[in-house]
Amino acid sequence: MRPSATTRRTAAAASAALALALGATACGGSTGSASGKELSGKTVTVAGVWTGSEQDNFRKVLDAFTEKTGAKTVFVPTGDSLSTFVGSKIEGGNAPDVVMVPQVGVLKQFAEEGWLTPLSDKTAKAADASLAPVWKNYGTVDGTYYGLYFKAAHKSTVWYSPEAFDRAGVRAPGTYADLLKAGRTLADSGLPAFSVAGQDGWTLTDWFENIYLSQAGPEKYDRLAAHTLPWTDESVVKALTTLGELFKDKRLVAGGADGALNTDFPGSVEQVFGPKPRAGMVYEGDFVGGIAKDQFGKKLGEDATFFPFPSVDGGHAPVVSGGDAAVVLKDGKQQDAAMRLLEFLSTPEAAEVWAGAGGFLSPNKDVDLAAYGDDTTRDTAESLVRAGDSVRFDMSDQAPAAFGGTKGAGEWKILQDFLRDPSDAKATAKALEDAAAKAYGNGS
Repeated sequence: MRPSATTRRTAAAASAALALALGATACGGSTGSASGKELSGKTVTVAGVWTGSEQDNFRKVLDAFTEKTGAKTVFVPTGDSLSTFVGSKIEGGNAPDVVMVPQVGVLKQFAEEGWLTPLSDKTAKAADASLAPVWKNYGTVDGTYYGLYFKAAHKSTVWYSPEAFDRAGVRAPGTYADLLKAGRTLADSGLPAFSVAGQDGWTLTDWFENIYLSQAGPEKYDRLAAHTLPWTDESVVKALTTLGELFKDKRLVAGGADGALNTDFPGSVEQVFGPKPRAGMVYEGDFVGGIAKDQFGKKLGEDATFFPFPSVDGGHAPVVSGGDAAVVLKDGKQQDAAMRLLEFLSTPEAAEVWAGAGGFLSPNKDVDLAAYGDDTTRDTAESLVRAGDSVRFDMSDQAPAAFGGTKGAGEWKILQDFLRDPSDAKATAKALEDAAAKAYGNGS
């Protein structure tokens, strides 16, 4: 799961959301009663992890659906435990109609539980025409297409302060070795290189995934994601060793390991773009730009900008992504209207509503880049679409939640321990393999 991956994890857990009745106040307004709208009188309930500005902006998309069809909509926030929330609602006979699923592993779980209805032919055809095949692959389980990827994250972006770079006399690096060199030069100028959000274990998985994809290549990345390659493989040890070079250097990590482990994701962005900068760079996805702009008043492209995560050891520059897929639940009460919503979400029109609001990337190649509100976001969106099938979905989001998506457990916890003490990459690889084998229920 990610703040889309997003800033969803940065919000306080919406415990009250678990008590919300799915008949909560509709966000689609009263336009559903407009004459001539084919879905007038129907209400589609949509569940998802989004909070704050992400939820507000998605509601604008739902409002556009209401305007188009007459159907009212209800958005119910699930908190981070989306699968638990949805399972409890199905068990209680009060299932939502549509769920926005942020993890491939959770989508697979839903399909295997028999909870999902396949996409309509119309939606599937629209997706085939507008999305790179990799997105269909991530939305398909056992040959059946269930999940329409609507929102994506570009998680191979390193955000930095141009002022700090200018002061240190460094430029955006093209290789990982140059990245560390630039970071040390930055530190010599008086500002540590990176703010690392070690308190949020998912950010550490993203660091590892970018290094691993570039260094080991996409074939091994796919095998490791499927756990057909053990985490004790030498390629994993090598990637951990490479990451450890960053983690062990106090000039590169603001506050050292202790400081990083006490820094959450929004705090890591503040340390670079807030009123009292404590680092020159922060690695994370495109959503960093939205926080720098909305919370700290930075002008993207001038006060805050990014460079692509650089290539590692001669490999290709990585493009790691995350995303949110829309699925229809079998137990929802409005199957036809829910399918109609997914048909709408498959169109450029729907994506362009959120693109104009900000904090959003679409994997849909037919979305007009002019719909994005600034050149930096436009460039990021273009880079994501241009990457096509070379995009690899966030590895931890493909894993069972017990390994790749649980606070204080699995990969998150083990990489936090590695940040604290990166001296033994082989032992960390062994711990990762033990946790993966248990979660996947298989040996390698």
